[in-house]
Amino acid sequence: MSARLTELTPGMAIPFGGDRVTYVTPELAAAFRPGDRLIVVQDTGDLLHVPSDVWEVAISAVSRAYEAFGRMGGVTSEQLTSFYRRFAELLADDSVFAPIAEANAADVESARRRGRSTTRLELTDRMRADMIEALRIWEETEMPDEPVEVVAHDGWRVEVHRAGLGVVGFVFEGRPNVFADATGVLRSRNTVVFRIGSDALGTARAIAEHALEPAIAAAGLPEGAVSLVDSPERSAGWAMFSDRRLAVAVARGSGPAVAQLGAVARQAGTPVSLHGTGGAWIVVAPDADPAYVEEVVYHSLDRKVCNTLNTAVVVGEVSGPRVEAVLAGLRRAAERRGTNPKLHHVGDFDLDPWWKEAAPISRAGGEVTEPRAEPIEKARLGHEWEWEASPEITLWSAPSVDAAIDAFNTHSPRFIASLVSQDDSLHEAFYARIDAPFVGNGFTRWVDGQYALRRPELGLSNWEFGRLFGRGGVLSGDSIYTLRTRAIQERPDIGR
Repeated sequence: MSARLTELTPGMAIPFGGDRVTYVTPELAAAFRPGDRLIVVQDTGDLLHVPSDVWEVAISAVSRAYEAFGRMGGVTSEQLTSFYRRFAELLADDSVFAPIAEANAADVESARRRGRSTTRLELTDRMRADMIEALRIWEETEMPDEPVEVVAHDGWRVEVHRAGLGVVGFVFEGRPNVFADATGVLRSRNTVVFRIGSDALGTARAIAEHALEPAIAAAGLPEGAVSLVDSPERSAGWAMFSDRRLAVAVARGSGPAVAQLGAVARQAGTPVSLHGTGGAWIVVAPDADPAYVEEVVYHSLDRKVCNTLNTAVVVGEVSGPRVEAVLAGLRRAAERRGTNPKLHHVGDFDLDPWWKEAAPISRAGGEVTEPRAEPIEKARLGHEWEWEASPEITLWSAPSVDAAIDAFNTHSPRFIASLVSQDDSLHEAFYARIDAPFVGNGFTRWVDGQYALRRPELGLSNWEFGRLFGRGGVLSGDSIYTLRTRAIQERPDIGR
């Protein structure tokens, strides 16, 4: 026997996880109305309130994408190529882009007034160029029509073909360029429904109106093939990920928010691909060239994204040329941005008094005066610093490269590791032992699907919750597909 939930009362017990109980707060009870939805996260007991109007917006967007997927099988490769070409042309057209830029400027100004970070929100010339390049890549990428595998039999054969997986649900933070990346799933004949962070919703609406939807119409793609959940409410993402019509749920953004979204999708029975916690490590070996170290650090700190240097480990030094090289790279990165650097150090280092002085550090809410360097506990080695304009890293001195590897495997999200050394055998040993999907010998910002592999990515996964199959940590539009098996009989007398 079942009934509809129409009200909540303060203190109401809500079971979760099979044998645990959480309780309704007075605030939640007061906000809940008939028709609203309550999602109970079985992993944590979080009670997620989705107002009925937000639920309808999200489910309607999924419906449009679901209906469009039913028509994607009849879409030709030429139509998809035409879509990407037209989308890129519209974004490159200054007259078309003007209202998009205006909407983005309004989003940025609104975020600043509310003390929100704008590092990833601003649609710069570089970001615009990256979006156009991503679309050009998809324009030139052909999904092969020939079978993946053919098994021949006497009088008949079996062919295995790639096919679209279904509706991709995508929630991402307020980076407008990810908008273009999301459309990559169309190339493998999926459709996508997505929610962008509320800070960038105005920009997303403008891109959809002036570039995306005209390109879809011009190419003759099904209406709704790319559907925006047009709501600023975070609960819209919970509603979307609760819809069992999604073939896969993709989330990127802050670690806790991504983990919560993943839990909602998993308990709805939807496979997830989560891209949350980031931060790269650079391990500096005793034989590293200090000039090389400085350049590597500097070029790993141009801006804050998931592949930015977060933790620098100098082996066997608390003072000396390699420590100074790390600090010099950090200072140069700050000078390039017209700010002061921020250093967190585990253990004692022989720091110049300049580092211990208080100085303005740029935060999302504005400048804050604090020491340029402060000590932290070793347990926080893997903490990701979400800096705004002031480059911010952790520095630690490890007794050996093996100890640095152990610390990475224990404390980091197991994402990106770089070893600076002139010893080839040490690099091989490092690669064999470090538990990361991305390993290098220089700057860390190379970890990017579009930059490194010429495949615009939906996200980069760490190994915090286990290793991944296939292409490791890179999820791109053309890697989301399933397989169909087709029998072709050549004689009528085939039987078992």
